[in-house]
Parts: sequence; C-alpha cells; structure tokens
Amino acid sequence: MTGRLITAAALVLGLAGAAAAGDVAGTWTAEFDSQIGVQKYTYVFKVDGETLTGTATGERMGDTVEVEITDGKVVGDKVTFTEMLDFQGQQIPITYTGTIAGDEIKFTRNVGEFATEEIVAKRKKD
Repeated sequence: MTGRLITAAALVLGLAGAAAAGDVAGTWTAEFDSQIGVQKYTYVFKVDGETLTGTATGERMGDTVEVEITDGKVVGDKVTFTEMLDFQGQQIPITYTGTIAGDEIKFTRNVGEFATEEIVAKRKKD
C-alpha cells in the first residue's frame, strides 16, 4: 500500500509541474526603469514540454524591436530564456531567470556584463 501511495504522490507532483509549465504560455507584459530609461516589453511565450519559445518585443529609446527567444526552458515554476540585443552591430545576450506565481513572473534580467534588473511580467488578459 505504501508503494502505491508514493507512486500516486509522485504522479500528482509531476502533473502539477506540467500544469505550471503550461501556465506560462501566452502573452505577458512588463514595464521597468533601466539605465537607458523606461522600457516596455511584450513577451509571447509558447511551451512544448519543458521547451519555451516565442518572441520578446521591446520599446526603448523610441525604438521597437522584436527578437526570437532562445535557450528557453520551463521546469516547474522556473522560467529561463535568452534575448539577443543587437547593440551597434554587437550581439549582447540578455538572460532571464524567473519564477511564475499565478499571473506574474518575477524575473532577474542580466544584460550582458552591464546590468542586472529585477522586473515583473504580468499575464495579459484577453
């Protein structure tokens, strides 16, 4: 009986992790102040298993740029991905590490070796 209980508990926990990963899919927005001023972002996330793909569209300094998300993963409530910034022809990785909680993702955003920012993305409601 104990073996069945452990197996059932493991199954429930596994399904809970899968449900959290699926909860990331959709459109999220963030607005935050940075070293270069206020930035507004829209993230469109797609999830297949633990693989995260999609786009990040940023508005900064009067420009709007959309890039593909790379190296994306969702494991349980943890979300990670990279956005490549083209700065004067040089590619700078912006890496995100976050935790999803309901309709918010709290991210740590590392802009190359230049800056680290704490931001919150919120699920866009239809």
